[in-house]
Amino acid sequence: MIDIYPIASSSAGNAYRVTDGQTMLLLEAGLSYKEIQRSLSFRVTQLSACLITHEHGDHSRSAKELMRAGVKVFTSSGTADAVGLSGHRLQIVKPGERVQVGSWTILPFGVEHDAAEPLGFVLANTSRDKLVFLTDTYYSRYTFPGMTHLMVECNYALDIVNRRVAAGELHPSQKSRLLQSHFGLDNVKDMLRANDLSKLREVWLLHLSDSNSDADRFKREVQEITGTVVQVARR
Repeated sequence: MIDIYPIASSSAGNAYRVTDGQTMLLLEAGLSYKEIQRSLSFRVTQLSACLITHEHGDHSRSAKELMRAGVKVFTSSGTADAVGLSGHRLQIVKPGERVQVGSWTILPFGVEHDAAEPLGFVLANTSRDKLVFLTDTYYSRYTFPGMTHLMVECNYALDIVNRRVAAGELHPSQKSRLLQSHFGLDNVKDMLRANDLSKLREVWLLHLSDSNSDADRFKREVQEITGTVVQVARR
């Protein structure tokens, strides 16, 4: 059984605690270290590792502090260089090369974002759960056989973005950047249709834009495709 707790999920900061009852992980470190401490009831030492997808501050802000506190950080070489991470607690991972952290087997994969070397992660455990963590990308080139849990960015809906551009609320350059760096509702739905969802038990929608999203609509439309539990990380 996988327990997912969204500590924060927005452009202001992203962090998620994930555990299978044996090994606790932190996905992303985009808050201050004190905020992460509080969210974990000051039990940071219970973390076996932190996985970081890319260098933007809303995903990597407290990486150095976590390492100083004794937490291993797993990320790409490009991300480590961009953030300035070094030391024995830094674990460089490469797309397609599995690593073991406690009861989790972690498979990094490449994603499409305006960052140095961004990653997504597949986390499989000894109970045959398979969690896919996919954020800050504008599409997925992969499918994920046997996926039981999905944490996926659903940042915007194109019709909402177009309406805001037409109203002068959003500059066309901002729209262009959005479409080339973030996962929108239509792409999420296309990705789901491309996958075998027969084992999927839970979906978390992450990183919704404050202005370009509609949480209730996104949840409803994803539920229509998956037929399973869909939750929105609103923190």
